[in-house]
Amino acid sequence: MSESNGTEKSQTPEQIEADIAQQREQLADTVDQLSAKLDVKAHAQVKVAEIKDRATTDSGKPRPEVLGAAGSLIAMVLVLVWWRRRS
Repeated sequence: MSESNGTEKSQTPEQIEADIAQQREQLADTVDQLSAKLDVKAHAQVKVAEIKDRATTDSGKPRPEVLGAAGSLIAMVLVLVWWRRRS
């Protein structure tokens, strides 16, 4: 390996092997981190779980505000369909 001033530094074979092992470990960690970032399926599953947790109560039933929003949306769609057919 080279020092910061560009000259070769004297290392024993054991030190070189230890340095290589450390660099391999760092590279493996970097590859693992990149793999985790690129795992779209895992990210999607986490997001679905988060949304499900926010939309349901502890017992797994839909929250009342979610039911109200869904009901309002359905009512709006029905009114729009009725209004379009009337025109």
